[in-house]
Amino acid sequence: MNRSTTIAFVSVVALFTIACQRTTYTRSYVSPLPASPISPIEGQTLSPIPGQPGSEGQILVDGQDANANSQVVTAPPAPDVNATGGSLGRTDLLGGWSVSSGGDNCKLFMTLTQWSGGYRANTRGCSDATLSQISAWNLNGNQVELKDAGGGNVATLSGSGTNFSGQTANGAPINVAR
Repeated sequence: MNRSTTIAFVSVVALFTIACQRTTYTRSYVSPLPASPISPIEGQTLSPIPGQPGSEGQILVDGQDANANSQVVTAPPAPDVNATGGSLGRTDLLGGWSVSSGGDNCKLFMTLTQWSGGYRANTRGCSDATLSQISAWNLNGNQVELKDAGGGNVATLSGSGTNFSGQTANGAPINVAR
C-alpha cells in the first residue's frame, strides 16, 4: 500500500472515531426518577347494583330470582354446523386427526398450505403403505378427499364434526377422528 493511501485510511478512521463521541454504552445522560410514596390499598365490599336479580342479597335458584320470580338470561351454546346439517368448512378440518385403516392406527395432520391436489397433509407413524402416501387433502362438498403427492386419490371420506369414515382407493375401510 502506498503512503498516500495509508494516510487517507488513517485519516478516515480518525475522523470516524472523533465523529462517534459515544464510545461507551452507559446511560449516564438519564438520571433515575425518585421513588414515589405509595399509600396502602384499602379493601371493602362493593354494594350490589340496584334492580338486578340478586342485588338485595337474594339467592338465585335454578336461573330464577327467589323473591322477584324473574329469570336470568343465559346465552345459548354456539351451534355445531356439522350437527345441524350446515356445510363443512376447510377450517373445520385443520390440525391433527387419528387415522385407522386395516388395523393401522396413526396420525394425520392437515394444513391450509396449497399442495398438488388441494392442501398439504402428512401422516406420522403409519405402517400401512396406503396411509403413508397421504400428502394432500381437499374438500369437495361434504366429502374429504385424501390424496398422494401426485394428486391421485388415496381415500374418500364423509361424515361430520369430529368423525369421518370412508374407503381407501384399494377398497379398505378408513376412519378419521379427533
